[in-house]
Amino acid sequence: MKVSDPALLLRTAPFLRRNLTTPALMRDVIYALVPVIGASIWFFGVSAILVIVAATAGAMLTEWRFTPEGKGGAALADGSALLTGLLLALTLPPGIPLWMAFLGGVIGIGLGKLVWGGLGHNLFNPALVGRAFLQAAFPTVLTTWALHGGPSDFLAVRGANLAFPLLQGGVDAVTTATPLSMMKFDHNAVPAAALFLGNTAGSLGETSGVLILLSGIYLTVRRMFDWRIPAGVLLAAAIFSGILFLVAPDRYPTPLFTILSGGLLFGTVFMATDPVTSPLSPRGAWIFGAGIGFLVVLIRVFGGLPEGVMYAILLMNGATPLIERAVQPRPFGRGKHR
Repeated sequence: MKVSDPALLLRTAPFLRRNLTTPALMRDVIYALVPVIGASIWFFGVSAILVIVAATAGAMLTEWRFTPEGKGGAALADGSALLTGLLLALTLPPGIPLWMAFLGGVIGIGLGKLVWGGLGHNLFNPALVGRAFLQAAFPTVLTTWALHGGPSDFLAVRGANLAFPLLQGGVDAVTTATPLSMMKFDHNAVPAAALFLGNTAGSLGETSGVLILLSGIYLTVRRMFDWRIPAGVLLAAAIFSGILFLVAPDRYPTPLFTILSGGLLFGTVFMATDPVTSPLSPRGAWIFGAGIGFLVVLIRVFGGLPEGVMYAILLMNGATPLIERAVQPRPFGRGKHR
């Protein structure tokens, strides 16, 4: 016997739903990372593969081991630990010892995610937590950059990849300065074409601007993040750096150099847009993105380090609850929040 639908059907919000699951979201971001990973392997060869494997292994093993009993395999199935490891690896220099990359993955999942209660509860981006720990614990290694190359030296191990834990590596690396270091300390700007294509030194995933932009377009079309966040970051960075450039063009970089150099594009597309650690409201997204862009330029120009993307995103992650509280609309029939 078939029961007919009632004349009045009551349902609770939300009324518009997307057929989107956590594993699907993680898969789309991983798909978007594939060109960036390919570029890192092209420029840095086997060292890129080793660092990516080490960081990913640290993240996934920690997720599997310390997730509540009976849920370890299920936790890995959603792809969040894999994505965290990949993102962390792509923020690291190609010559980092593999045990450090592994440790960064452990810290990223352990302190950046699990101690907060697991997926969806963390305040800070887990990959950046792992990177921040390595930056604080091993600052020299994290600011030593190996020369980029190509297929001809694919099998060349860069830096101290194979160093034993807590020991120095036995291979002396040929190091070079990043475009940001050259600009900050020598006031020498790298051509925009090199930054756009990726023929520069830097972290594994930050060199090729064109591939990162294409990945961002893919994620935007797929509606994997709020477009207001990257728009706010890039607009604020361009405006602030443009003002400084107009004041002293011989000292400060152009807005184009600011956007294409360092990890700004990579952090904007893959880190700042993390839905767990960023505001959900439209106004909050603009404030969040603009804050990151402003802080990046502020740290780069007036700070002691040439790069500031990691710190800017983590600081704005911490401010996200305050932003959401400030921009929440007033409930109908109530006075202003006090």
